[in-house]
Amino acid sequence: MTNPPVFPPPSQGKYQVRFDVGIDGLARIGQADVVVWVDALGTSEAGVDVAAVSPDAAIVAATLRSRAAVARWILDHQVAVGRRVAVSIVAATEGGGFSSVDVLAAGAVIDALSTLGIDFTSPEAAVACAAFVGLSGAVGHLVTASVPGQELVASGRFAGAELRALAQVDADGDAVVLRAPSA
Repeated sequence: MTNPPVFPPPSQGKYQVRFDVGIDGLARIGQADVVVWVDALGTSEAGVDVAAVSPDAAIVAATLRSRAAVARWILDHQVAVGRRVAVSIVAATEGGGFSSVDVLAAGAVIDALSTLGIDFTSPEAAVACAAFVGLSGAVGHLVTASVPGQELVASGRFAGAELRALAQVDADGDAVVLRAPSA
């Protein structure tokens, strides 16, 4: 009889869908088949730390607008490889601090995955998903009223209407693949 693999708890490795925040979170859960980098407003100063991600893993970018497209891409990838794929979802967070908008968008991606049947989630992923589901009726307001949203408007980088457009759930039909999976 063999023992099941032992994963360090911070990796959430026994779950198919994992969630963490920031570059440090990526280092904790980045060893997966697919890494989803969630930058809801496209303003994170730090990009994906590719060194923290397995060289065989695909890296996909996600926002509220693309969450369903990203989930469909992951399901299609899973079908193509013929096995369950491990998915690490990382909220980018601005400046390494907490970003409610990125966590909300990450929860939106997790919800879209769950809708497609990819739902063996870590408790951390379940909490992010519940945040999105519970607050889905207020997404537009939460994005515009959030600290990052208010900072973008105050700095003149975005007008309110542009910010509201970023909060449109499922408005984009294509997933943005930053690095394709290895063959």
